[in-house]
Amino acid sequence: MNIFKLVSSLFGPGGFLSPGLVNAQSTFSADVSNYIEEKTLPLARRQLVAYQFGDPLTLPMSSGLTYTATRYERLPLPFAPLQEGVAPVGSAMTLSQVTATAQQWGDRVIITDVANLTIKHPLFQKAIELVALQMPETMERNTFNTLMAATQVNYANGKTTRASLIATDVMSPTEVYRVVGSMLNYGAPQFMGQEREDMMIDADRPAQNGGSPATTEHYVGLIHPLVVQDMRQNATVANAFSNSDINRLYNNDLGEFGGVRFCKSNMVPYFTGVAAVTASAQAGGGTFAVGNYAVQVTGAPAQTSQERNIYQAQTSLAVAANGSITLTTPNVPGFVFSVYVSVAGSNTLTNLGLCASGPTSGPLAGQATQLTANTAVTITGVGAAQTPPASPATGVTVFPTFFLGRGSYGQVILQNPEFQYLRDADKSDPLNQTRVVAWKVFYGSIILNQAFMVRTESSSAFSPGYQVTAA
Repeated sequence: MNIFKLVSSLFGPGGFLSPGLVNAQSTFSADVSNYIEEKTLPLARRQLVAYQFGDPLTLPMSSGLTYTATRYERLPLPFAPLQEGVAPVGSAMTLSQVTATAQQWGDRVIITDVANLTIKHPLFQKAIELVALQMPETMERNTFNTLMAATQVNYANGKTTRASLIATDVMSPTEVYRVVGSMLNYGAPQFMGQEREDMMIDADRPAQNGGSPATTEHYVGLIHPLVVQDMRQNATVANAFSNSDINRLYNNDLGEFGGVRFCKSNMVPYFTGVAAVTASAQAGGGTFAVGNYAVQVTGAPAQTSQERNIYQAQTSLAVAANGSITLTTPNVPGFVFSVYVSVAGSNTLTNLGLCASGPTSGPLAGQATQLTANTAVTITGVGAAQTPPASPATGVTVFPTFFLGRGSYGQVILQNPEFQYLRDADKSDPLNQTRVVAWKVFYGSIILNQAFMVRTESSSAFSPGYQVTAA
């Protein structure tokens, strides 16, 4: 056959390949194996700083759950010299005590044998890694929750309440100087400082003679990364940080400024004021006494359960006898919500509401907490005692910075952290169908001296750039 005729039979008159049956990739999709990378992606990092500064305290076994710390206050100084031959009246000794209750915390991950056999990545090993992160992060969050109970509170720029702060009331050197001056004036002990009071101090002592920063007396500041950026906008602060962070003493140590070594942490809680969620009173369906009630909603990232979005309170909601309250939780993905209610005739919120949509087990079973987003819920009565965080002004985000002296708080340990890795069959699982990774710890955080710590609240020129659902 002539080669020209052969080619012409394959191509049409225009020189293109003649139409025919085409085998596309989609035809064979059942034979395509999807590739999964062996290495898993990294997680967002959490900066843990607060737990390390608590005094390590031990609650002996068989001694109950309550730890009591005792302090004898200073004797007042005599106001006049002795009179010849006359003994002084004498001074009364004053005893002060603070207490904390140890609580057991823990969690577990359960994996079936089928999942362990069929999933590409090693689930049991991944569970061990995730549990190893969960335990210290839980203790860190709980420590910050304890520090939020500090009673010595300053507000930036001379403001007097959280609600009065505005967006321009940011952290500045002035706020640091105010706190350090107040703590020194009171005599709050410093880290790396002397326990005893010397009548004379050796002039060659390194801390007094420009020696090692590791021996220089200082307070500690726990600060949110966005508030750090406010501080860095001051040239003096930026220079101090850059010159002192080469001698880091602690986790996430930024350096020293104004007598404070600052440690940054993205687990420092912060609060954003949001417009009120509208609630409605319903006839029947609850246990409320007749009267006017206040209602408030708070939102927390499900990852940490730290209340962050603080919605304004709705006041004077009239509820009939045996009535209930209904509302729809905000539509914020990745958040869970709590609903607080007052007692009849009050606008002070000191209790969670009762709600069947809340937890079904544990100490908060039946309470209006851990409610899912964008869900209609019914509050049937006044529940457990719990106070919501104070709300900032709507649209304003407030960040606390914690200034700590030595001995300001402690970590009371009844039982050290334990990890359990259950891989084998037992009587409750005779066919070995599950694997369990678990942890627990029995401890509590305690404020030892309120005068040795100060919380300063400020806004920030910066705002969080990521949503809670960001990968």
